Amino acid sequence: MNSKEILWSEIVSKISKCSKCGLHRHRTNPVPGEGSLYSRMLLIGEAPGKSEDEEGRPFVGAAGKLLTELLEVRGIKRSEVFITNVVKCRPPNNREPYDEEIRACSEYTVSIIKLVSPKMIVTLGNHAGKFIFELGGVRWVSVSRMRGRSYKMDIVGIKEVLVIPTYHPATALYNPNIRSVLESDFDMIKEYYFIEYSMGGIKRRTLLDFIEGEHH
Repeated sequence: MNSKEILWSEIVSKISKCSKCGLHRHRTNPVPGEGSLYSRMLLIGEAPGKSEDEEGRPFVGAAGKLLTELLEVRGIKRSEVFITNVVKCRPPNNREPYDEEIRACSEYTVSIIKLVSPKMIVTLGNHAGKFIFELGGVRWVSVSRMRGRSYKMDIVGIKEVLVIPTYHPATALYNPNIRSVLESDFDMIKEYYFIEYSMGGIKRRTLLDFIEGEHH
């Protein structure tokens, strides 16, 4: 294993033994996160649900299927990004995580962000947005007010991370009107992912490229 994989296994081990908040008493499996430790994009959601708790993987239920679709129809493989949540254990009855639970888990969330060192962070829902924006020293209002734009901020020592807040995919399952908003936000995410950060084999075009193109 290389150094990143060793550090990741240490984070997973700590999470599996964690009893910092009461959520550990209800879990079947902790859900640290999954994906590429070398990805330039990290997606962060709220909390594991029933399916995630059973499998020990993030976003594998109905909301996860929608997230995977939102990514992959835009040419972004789920396996090439990293996905985690602000809490790593399922809250009882799928309730929202409490602030103190998010704070208790923040040590692991921050460790994951530092390890992956993403250029982009996509926050899914209010809790994830609030957590990341507070790390970046930017005031959070609400996902409905903050979505639709990108924000650059320094987060845990990583300079100029591009943060794009949007709704949690679960919201679209209960409110079909949110589906089109999510799709619009993921269109913007795709643009930044492929063009601004030169991923997926697509080279960012410079002024020189345009000038040279005019002579061919």
